[in-house]
Amino acid sequence: MSQSKRQLHLNLFIMNAGHHEAAWRHQGTEPQHITDIEYFARLAKTAEAAKFDSLFLADGLAINNNIKHGAFVGLEPFTLLSALASVTKRIGLIGTVSTTYNEPFHVARKFASLDHISKGRAGWNIVTSGSAVEANNFNKDSHLEHGKRYERANEFLQVTTGLWDSWEDDALVIDRESGTFADHHKVRSINHVGDSFKVRGPLNIPRSPQGYPVLVQAGSSEDGKEFAAQYAEAIFTAQQTLEDAQLFYSDVKARLAKYGRSPEQLLILPGICPIIGRTESEAKEKEQELNELTVIDYGLTQLSNMLNVDLFTYPLDGKLPELPRLEEINGNKSRFQLVVDLATREDLTIRQLLHRLAGGRGHRTFAGTAVQIADQLEEWFVNGGSDGFNVMPPYLPAGLEEFAEQVIPELQRRGLFRTEYDGHTLREHFGLKRPVNPYSAASTSGAAGAAVAANS
Repeated sequence: MSQSKRQLHLNLFIMNAGHHEAAWRHQGTEPQHITDIEYFARLAKTAEAAKFDSLFLADGLAINNNIKHGAFVGLEPFTLLSALASVTKRIGLIGTVSTTYNEPFHVARKFASLDHISKGRAGWNIVTSGSAVEANNFNKDSHLEHGKRYERANEFLQVTTGLWDSWEDDALVIDRESGTFADHHKVRSINHVGDSFKVRGPLNIPRSPQGYPVLVQAGSSEDGKEFAAQYAEAIFTAQQTLEDAQLFYSDVKARLAKYGRSPEQLLILPGICPIIGRTESEAKEKEQELNELTVIDYGLTQLSNMLNVDLFTYPLDGKLPELPRLEEINGNKSRFQLVVDLATREDLTIRQLLHRLAGGRGHRTFAGTAVQIADQLEEWFVNGGSDGFNVMPPYLPAGLEEFAEQVIPELQRRGLFRTEYDGHTLREHFGLKRPVNPYSAASTSGAAGAAVAANS
């Protein structure tokens, strides 16, 4: 595809009342509706009307001790996305599921189901879980070590993709006359035996419209980047500067070749929390208003968890204390490093850092007019910083409506974003090929097909 025809990919990251940690206190939000399907249906329909590629739901498997001041809780992704599939037609539906606290067969079956229900719009945001408190909800006293979590995730992907491939595309026969429902030669056990999993298979649902859900990953540590290079088809990342984004972009894209992949097979989508005003000063006032609604205790709890240091004993208007070394962090290593770099680069006090992180928890926050925001997105896109963006409205529903009504038309005017959907599946929106079933490919190559059949 020529540079002139290259267009942005935009994913909407839905977070309850909005991404700013004080969004639920803002008069324009609806925190009382965060378990109301009609609320999420309205957001999904707004995003689809604006032609977003996809919408995305984050998920965690525990709540921290800051529930008194925080609204980051909500519905389970599979249940919610299945409901949203019935009220939308084109927009992709991406859900977060952990490889650390799930089993591959369950996950493979649920995503195949979602892909069937949505007619090919499912995506899986693969996480290894970054919070130690999640372990306590799954019969464990401590969180699995960072590297071990990625080893488990690697095997988890081997099993889930194997299960999705356990049915060939044309395995269903449904011949009433002969009484043949499925060609049993095209439905195979995977007989996986590994360090973490023993799974016979096959999956008990036929291969889905996309073959696999689109595989998304959000880790930016060394382990995370290597995992993304091997498996991911889109990556959500937090980057604060264009220079950092360019380094990340070139680093991850360069890793693909060792796995026989090309750069266009992985989309890199940095997060952006846009605060939109009719003028720049109005946007800055909106940002200040949100920051003034923050609860210091909540922000300190969040930041203490990110940095693995209890910050409550340090002065708010002082600098960060001595911090652990990166190798001592067993949670989100990349976010730890981003926060440390941000505080150092901008010489921030703890209070200033709390405000800088309030909008996107480390993702970039930018306050300006629709034109200024479009300028920022275009600059990163055309200068090797991204293939698109993970859009994180600071408050909902108004933040999404403002982006859809003001920023997207500006991007369309510049020829940077679609005016209509060209395809129906998430893979088509992202420009990704449908995975080839290796058994189907082998069955068309004579002796290779016989060997596969003999070993099945």
